Amino acid sequence: MPVLPLRDVVLFPHVAMPLLIGRDASLAAVTAALDGNREILLVTQRNADVNVPTGTDLYRIGVRARVQQASRVSNGTTKILVDGLERVKVTRFTSANALARTKGAKAGTLLEARVESLPFKRGRGGSGPQGSETTHARIRHALSLFEEYTGMQRRLPPEVVGLLQGLDDEERIAFGIAAHLQIPIEQRQALLGATSLSELSGQLVNILGAELDLLKLERKIDEQVRGSLFQNQREFFLQEQLRAIHRELGQEEGDEFEDMARQIAEKQLPEAVAVRAHRELRRLKRSSPTSPDAAVSRGWLDWVLALPWGTRTTDTTDIEAARAALEGDHFGLVDVKERILDHIAVLSRVGKLPGPILCLVGPPGVGKTSLGRSIAHALNRQFVRMALGGVRDEAEIRGHRRTYIGAMPGRILQAMRRAESVNPVILLDEIDKLGADFRGDPAAALLEVLDPEQNNAFNDHYLEVDYDLSQVLFVTTANSLGSIPEALRDRMEIIRLPGYLDQEKLAIARRFLVPKQLVANGVPADRVTIADDVLPAIIRNYSREAGVRDLERRIARLARKLARRAWTDGNTHTVTTDDLQGMLGTAPFSEDDLSLQDQVGVANGLAYTSIGGELLEIEVSVLPGRGRLQLTGTLGDVIKESAAAALSFVRARASAFGLSPDFHRTRDIHVHLPAGATPKDGPSAGIALATALISALTGIPVRGDVAMTGEVTLRGRVLPIGGLREKGVAAHRHHIAHVIVPAGNMKDLTELPDDVRAGVTWHTVKSMDEVLTLALRGALPTLSEAPVVMSTTSEYLS
Repeated sequence: MPVLPLRDVVLFPHVAMPLLIGRDASLAAVTAALDGNREILLVTQRNADVNVPTGTDLYRIGVRARVQQASRVSNGTTKILVDGLERVKVTRFTSANALARTKGAKAGTLLEARVESLPFKRGRGGSGPQGSETTHARIRHALSLFEEYTGMQRRLPPEVVGLLQGLDDEERIAFGIAAHLQIPIEQRQALLGATSLSELSGQLVNILGAELDLLKLERKIDEQVRGSLFQNQREFFLQEQLRAIHRELGQEEGDEFEDMARQIAEKQLPEAVAVRAHRELRRLKRSSPTSPDAAVSRGWLDWVLALPWGTRTTDTTDIEAARAALEGDHFGLVDVKERILDHIAVLSRVGKLPGPILCLVGPPGVGKTSLGRSIAHALNRQFVRMALGGVRDEAEIRGHRRTYIGAMPGRILQAMRRAESVNPVILLDEIDKLGADFRGDPAAALLEVLDPEQNNAFNDHYLEVDYDLSQVLFVTTANSLGSIPEALRDRMEIIRLPGYLDQEKLAIARRFLVPKQLVANGVPADRVTIADDVLPAIIRNYSREAGVRDLERRIARLARKLARRAWTDGNTHTVTTDDLQGMLGTAPFSEDDLSLQDQVGVANGLAYTSIGGELLEIEVSVLPGRGRLQLTGTLGDVIKESAAAALSFVRARASAFGLSPDFHRTRDIHVHLPAGATPKDGPSAGIALATALISALTGIPVRGDVAMTGEVTLRGRVLPIGGLREKGVAAHRHHIAHVIVPAGNMKDLTELPDDVRAGVTWHTVKSMDEVLTLALRGALPTLSEAPVVMSTTSEYLS
């Protein structure tokens, strides 16, 4: 039989279909069919893009059809009407040259095929009473689904269902349904290749069920879209009616666009910002109220109009009033108070002064955060606090681009909006806790904000216009400077806040903490008497810290106990030291926690931690062994290296210390730093490690009233260290009488509080020989006989 390849079409038996023929090979097949018995084989191509298909490009199952009509069309193609007769299976494709006999046709290659009839198989599901009943039920079900499908598919006329329902032949009904389904070619070919009528009917039921589900979903989505469009059109129509009503009532001043234009004129915006604002307002007027662009423009205008551009508060120029405000809020903290008073003095002379960038560095609880509020109060400025702890996204500082959904300015401009003035005090709290990840580095974004030379033109990603931050007084807080990038640290003026002394804590407790907690817990101050020695006992035995946060918690607990007693009996109560254990529990600290007695192999070092200075006890034991050095106490790599350097120094000077040159071969040395749960690191414990090691090896005790800090080298040189101020406060707090520091830190002694300088004798050294002379008691000269570079701070200051 001549073969007519079909593209994107599958013909089913018992179905008539018109076709347009234009390819030469197809015209040759039609000509051969018309010259013969008018029968032709219709087979679908696997790939419709192939113009001249061969046998491998065609499916093996097709339809034997009869050409009912054939006519020429004016554009050179031929239109035929074919009627499907039966399914056939191709056994072999052949080709032969043929000349189409239709008028005007060109010569082409005729594709022929040998075929065999392919009737439906009889058997399970296809014959017998049960099989015929199942097939009949499936056909009826498929016909009912097809009726519903036709009602939802707009491309099919409803008359098709009536024609199929009038047929008696179930095979004709099944192929009629398959011919009208709007499904892919692969599925249509699978229907044509069904082995039995039962299989065909089952496939039809499955396909119709899936298509109906898709059509129902499409209709649901279409209804939702139409409903949304209708609602938007309704809202737009009502808004236009409302505007017309306002115009008729003479209320045109209520137009929001006119309100925005008036606000833009009244805001005194910079020229570039005003031009941009008017452009956005014109765009907003032209946009539909429901369009996304309108929402973006409206949000941008709202932010521009909400920011302070020229509004400023009047700064205080009365230095004495500012001093009284600072002293009333905080005790001590002389450096930062003096810096603020200097700023006010200069401001009173020049009128307008770019705000400094202050960085308050100190342990927790010393009042860094509350000091920012006091600075704003003293300057008569608005105060905004911005917590930076855990911030990892750069957009938190510089904002998001307007192209993102939910975009908004960064925290800096949000703080300016809350401040409602161009010269507030903005506290950037915990700047050393900033993080960094794939979203950027917030510390890098702060470089422009905290640079007085650049922040007069700060550009936020959301506004994309310059904003002046030069009048803002930025105050940052940190517990340590180590985690702050060098470039950011260089832009700030560092002011260190050391830990409080015991007398300072006592003054703070009496002036601030006790009255505050009595009021907070509802205890009348006239019905409570606290003995003079109670607060010093709490400070000494219940709270050992650099700040006063834990001290306030202890006082709050005491106030709660007093409130409970006053509620019970209503009498006046006097609190003495004998009442502390019953009200606050057993004291966690005692005077015996730290021994100041002379001991062999035990030296007092000084450490600087994130919570302030601490006294560090270093213990060394020498045991029989094979020369192993063991270090315990959760130590870091740097302090381990300091211990190794100290041991090498002792081995190099073994003869001077009266030790055998090979003492290390027969002895194990164990170095331990108590409080093992606390990590320890740094080089400043070097001279204390060497002193304790020499004491343990020689049996000479170390003076218990001496503490020391400094880095040691292999040659016995003592190098300077950091954190001397905090370490000095810790030594004074623990009643240390003598402190040994490197000579390179002599300049830092002037920064110590007066009470610390007067209460401790300071000794500066350059080598371990001087350290041992000062620290060891016994065979070496005593402390009073040892030569020192400087015996007291007063001599150095004089």
